[in-house]
Amino acid sequence: MPIASNIKNALASSSMIRKMFEEGLQLKKQYGYDKVFDFSLGNPDVEPPAAFHSLFLKLAQDDEKGSHGYMPNAGYPFAREAIAQKVCKEQNVKIDGSSIVMASGAAGGLNAVFKTICNPEDEVIVTRPYFMEYKHYTANHGAKLIEADALDNFDLDICAIKSALNEKTAAVIINSPNNPTGKIYSKEILAQLAQTLSEHGKKTGRFPYLISDEPYREIAYSKEVPPVLSIYSESIVVSSYSKSLSLPGERIGFIAVNPAINDKDDIVNGLIYATRILGFVNAPALMQRIVSALTEEKVDVSIYAKRRDAFIKVLDNAGIEYASPEGAFYLFCKVPESKKQNASSNDVSCADDKAFIEHLKKYLILGVPGSGFGKAGWVRFAYCADEKIITSSGSAFKKAVQEW
Repeated sequence: MPIASNIKNALASSSMIRKMFEEGLQLKKQYGYDKVFDFSLGNPDVEPPAAFHSLFLKLAQDDEKGSHGYMPNAGYPFAREAIAQKVCKEQNVKIDGSSIVMASGAAGGLNAVFKTICNPEDEVIVTRPYFMEYKHYTANHGAKLIEADALDNFDLDICAIKSALNEKTAAVIINSPNNPTGKIYSKEILAQLAQTLSEHGKKTGRFPYLISDEPYREIAYSKEVPPVLSIYSESIVVSSYSKSLSLPGERIGFIAVNPAINDKDDIVNGLIYATRILGFVNAPALMQRIVSALTEEKVDVSIYAKRRDAFIKVLDNAGIEYASPEGAFYLFCKVPESKKQNASSNDVSCADDKAFIEHLKKYLILGVPGSGFGKAGWVRFAYCADEKIITSSGSAFKKAVQEW
């Protein structure tokens, strides 16, 4: 009996990020961990703060009755209130626990949001390049992801988004700091986006939701990440502790619904229902207790800043152009011009990102093609890797580019 056709088709274009990560595991077995320059997966290697380890050990030893049992699908009331206080400070809005739903990571949260707001054939607009899983998350719930190009500096192109809006538009999703570019959208550009969505809503009677995916909010370098909830009333923030506390494997996050949103009770109840029927049931109990007590904690961002600067030196020395990241831990780079210019030959195009990634593997360098983020001709390198690996990759990068 064959598998479902949509799953079979999806497998053919499965995550390039995961593919490269798994290849990296095999190469490390073959050549040794320190000989492979693996910049494929955004898997933080910075340890969680010391406070996490202390609290984890304490809670693991507690024998309070029912501490590992079910709680309300939305999460523990005390956890929702603690996260609400955190969101108040970050988003500059008055919000309480009734606007918070604890989630199984940002991925679980986004799926609950799309399940709640999308009708079949609805559309969700995203600016490319973007985290490619968004396409699968929307498709999970019968919606279609509509891609709008970014500006040359990877800022939001408000005109492109406006052109993509129509009566089927359920939402616009943004990700700031952005994966893969590291771009942080300014308060001014977000205000322009909010005005565009408001005007569209007044014209059509349907106000698109603005969904802000914020797992990298606390990994920002020289500028703060502006709030979304205080800029546009029909907004929802989804976040996680995968990056801010280095807990990607623990699958803990939250959804924060703007308290001024229309039909707030229906939306929150829909999110709670979606959390249950999608099979998450509830966010992990132990992690809810931990993150609710650690709302002021975060990883040392200066570590990522040092790694970014070290990687930039490597790329500059190799002659690779890149977008300078303002946050997150990725460098989005242009594929260098190839020496193979003969148009009549079978040689690859100088902008072929997949071919360039395959070429880099010969030098044990792993990255991800930009086409995996909707932007061909670029590649992404994740610098959540040991600084020694970054600096020691310099000669491999230089040789790879020289022979490209």
